[in-house]
Amino acid sequence: MTTNHASKPKWARKLDELKRCTSGVAMIEFAFTAPLLLSAGLMGTETANYAITHMQISQIAMQVADNVSRVGEQDVLVARRVFEDDVNEAFVGGEKLGGRYGIYEQGRIIISSLQQNADGGQWLAWQRCRGAKNHVSSYGVEGDGSSGTGFPGMGPTGEEIEAATGTAVMFVEISYTYESVTPFEFLEGDELHYTAAFNIRDSRDLTQLYQTNPVSPVADCDVFSSARPT
Repeated sequence: MTTNHASKPKWARKLDELKRCTSGVAMIEFAFTAPLLLSAGLMGTETANYAITHMQISQIAMQVADNVSRVGEQDVLVARRVFEDDVNEAFVGGEKLGGRYGIYEQGRIIISSLQQNADGGQWLAWQRCRGAKNHVSSYGVEGDGSSGTGFPGMGPTGEEIEAATGTAVMFVEISYTYESVTPFEFLEGDELHYTAAFNIRDSRDLTQLYQTNPVSPVADCDVFSSARPT
């Protein structure tokens, strides 16, 4: 026996209409899938930003090393003298390139001059640093190899870079702590480490870093600060 739809109570008719209604299916499906799609999108954004940050930190290391390999007074008659102010300007260049990444707030740039000592060995003649990150160079500190031939050079073990006689290698090391840009912090705090090295471009006075008058600040490696040296 069939039941006349009109004879059903009003609530039963409404229930029948609701069973046949499909107008809210799309909204319900979206409600279920939106969190998944949003999560996937944010994770993709985080991963892309992480990859770009890696590339940028690598580029900053290379650019700073290239810049500091070119500095010095413009006198073609004598070997170029390099001043503390020249090195400070190389750090400023790193600040301009890495400003949006907080290069000196979350990281540290270390510039080293690798030369030969009087015994023909490798020598870290001087080193300058800037950045708040508490990181000491992984490849040596100023004065290492001042005599003898025990200091192998700078770089990973077995792949050390060496300076030739009468010249110097500007070795730049960056240590940087990654900061997430999305709520997904699975890459938060990851340590990025890059190095770059360029041979000096011209004949250079390798005896010391000179001072200007008035005296320029020294980017002391014992100071951990994001501010410019004062």
